[in-house]
This record gives sequence, structure tokens and C-alpha cells, in this order.
Amino acid sequence: MTVSDTANDIRTSLSLLRAAALHLNRLPAERLNACLRRLADLAEEETPALLAANALDLARMDPRDPKYDRLLLNEDRLRAIAGDLRRVADLPSPLGNTLEERELANSLQLRRVSVPIGVVGVVFESRPNVTFDVFALNLKAGNATVLKGSRDAAHSNRAIKILIDRALEETGLPAACFLAPAEREALRPILTADGLVDVIIPRGSQGLIDHVRANATVPVIETGAGICHTYVDASANLDWARDIITNAKARRVSVCNALDCLLLHRDLLQKLPFLLEELAGDHACEVYADAEAYAALERDYPADLLKHADEDSFGTEFLRMAMAVKVVGDIDAAIAHVEKYGSRHSEAIVSDDDINQARYQREVDAAVVFVNTSTAFTDGGQFELGAEIGISTQKLHARGPMGLAALTSYKWLVEGAGQVR
Repeated sequence: MTVSDTANDIRTSLSLLRAAALHLNRLPAERLNACLRRLADLAEEETPALLAANALDLARMDPRDPKYDRLLLNEDRLRAIAGDLRRVADLPSPLGNTLEERELANSLQLRRVSVPIGVVGVVFESRPNVTFDVFALNLKAGNATVLKGSRDAAHSNRAIKILIDRALEETGLPAACFLAPAEREALRPILTADGLVDVIIPRGSQGLIDHVRANATVPVIETGAGICHTYVDASANLDWARDIITNAKARRVSVCNALDCLLLHRDLLQKLPFLLEELAGDHACEVYADAEAYAALERDYPADLLKHADEDSFGTEFLRMAMAVKVVGDIDAAIAHVEKYGSRHSEAIVSDDDINQARYQREVDAAVVFVNTSTAFTDGGQFELGAEIGISTQKLHARGPMGLAALTSYKWLVEGAGQVR
């Protein structure tokens, strides 16, 4: 099949999907919820088939690759996915809500009401759980879904799509999901499907996000890479700081909210071995330390794990058991470092100083700013949004974990009694 044939086939599929989106907008919430509950049941019933497909994908990837953990499905993860699907079904519908209402001076009645976006495309890499999450959130918000996964997860995504189609058909819903071919040439026809796709959301590496932004002619919501810092202030509770650092780095290294750089107030330099004690002993975390931090760790941190930092160590999303350490003289230096190297995703301060807490919250430019807790909490589920479609690092339409509300738009409804202008 030629590139032209692929593009034509995709455009035909997207035209059908647009019609399905219009149909979805006529259905009551109960019908959409029934589909999600049926999909949850299927995810559990068809676990052997899903794991067999996932094994084919895993067999092509080095287990040491950070993407391996993202690609992995197992029985526990599938049970959790089924639970998430049911939780989304139980959430209140985001549609038809009156967001604003007032009477104008000319007696016109004005309302702003939440409505579906329409057709939402998501481009993502090697995370088959995203296939479930994206479809579920879009359906709940009345949207049809375009899925463009990577070759890494091709078998898994096809197996999941079979279950999605079954759930839609068995509950009498239109074919509201399209899985594009995994090949690269299938991406451009989606990015340029003006009039058929309403918005594209890329989830993955900075390279993928940059490619989508540069080539899309339809609107894009960026879910950026996570280069996350934790600043430990001079007044920090050290037990809290140690636990927060360990959790943010070691809970799951392949996710976008994992800690990449520890910023430490110079007054606490001698406490650095204590703060990294668990990372050294239990997790064998590589540390790329600046000159001051290196000197403070040299006697206590395992020599094979301690490295000298260079300029490339800062502003790096490691996605593995590694992080940078930078010593700063005050909160101004910490904020300046985050401004220079951060990705505006998730940032944290550990401090008992109310003034410094408030400054960090006000001055740090990130989608989520934490005080005395871990960046690991940047997550739609943790924010009790149900599942999430991504974490937006931009400032228009949506920012931070994107749940159901972020997948809606709105329309103005105006009612009169014969007024003319």
C-alpha cells in the first residue's frame, strides 16, 4: 500500500468517526457508562489474550529499556485498569453543565454550557494502558477517539481495540474509536485532518511532542516531558525531605513526574548523605552531583554510583534510576535553576518557612507546584479526576492532569423574546 493509499484510507475512517461523534452527542450518559462497564468486564475476562499480545511486544524490547516498564501489562495492572474504567463510569457526566448564566441588560438569557469537543486524537508511545484511559475519558466526555500508538505496543493496542469495538457493539454505541496503523506514515494524515479531527494530544518523548507541534495543522494540546525538581530549603523537616526525595525518584522511574534533580540549600550540605541514604542503599540510584554535592557524598555514597555532573546533567529527564544534585545558596537560586532547566511540569519545595513556601508557589512556573510532598502525586487518579488523558504543560485550555472537564468545550445558549439588534 502506498503512502497515498494509507492517507486516503485514514481520511475515510476519520470521516466515519466524525459521524460517530455526532451520534454520541445524542445519547444519554447511561448508555456511555454501560459501554465503559462492559469494557472493564472484558479487560478482566480477556486477560490471557491481552497478556499474550503484550508478550509479543515485550519480546522485541530490551528489559533494561526505560520504556519496558511502560509497555508491560500484567494481571495486577489489568485489574487496576478495569477498576479505573468503572470509576470513570461512576463519575458525574461533564456534559450539559451550566458553567455561567446571567440575564443581559436587553433581557436576553445567556448560558454557557459544557459540550463534547468532538473528535480527539491522541498520539502516544509504548503505553498500552493509555489506550484504555484515552478511550474511556473521551467516551465519557462524548468524544470519538483517534488512537495513534507506536510500533512498540502494536500488538497490545490491536488486542485492546478489539475489546473496545466489542464493548461499543454490545452496548449499541456507534464505532467511536479508530486505531491508526502503527507505521510512521499513518501519523501525518491525522495531524493534517482539518475538519475531521478537532484536537491532537501527543503523549510521549519531547521528540514526539516537538514533531506533532511542528507538523500538525489541527490544534494541539501539549503534554510535555517531565523534568522535575525538588528544592530542599534550609528549614526543611529532614525526615520528610528524605521520604519525599526517595518516593519522587524511586516509586516508578519511567514516569513523567519522577524526580530528576534535587536542589539543596547549602546550609544542609552535610545532611545530603542522610537525605540520599535510601536511594543509595535500597535503589542503587546514580547521582550526578555538582562539585559541592560530590564532596559531601564522596565518603558515604557508593563510588560506582556517584558521578560528576556536567551541564547536560541538568535539564535531563532521566527515566531511569538516576538524578542530578545541585547545591544552591537560597530560594532565589533554586527558582532561577527551575526556570532555566525545568519543563513546567511538576516542581516541589520542602520547607517549614511559610514565606518561602508562598514564594515558590507563586513564582515557580509549572503546571503543578507541591509543598512538603512528592511530585509523584501529579496524576489524574491521585487528583481524583478518574483517569487522565495526559498532563498538559501549556497554558491554553488545560493545564496539569487532564481529566474529564479538560475534554469538553462549551457553547453559548441565548434565549430571547423577540429582541433584535
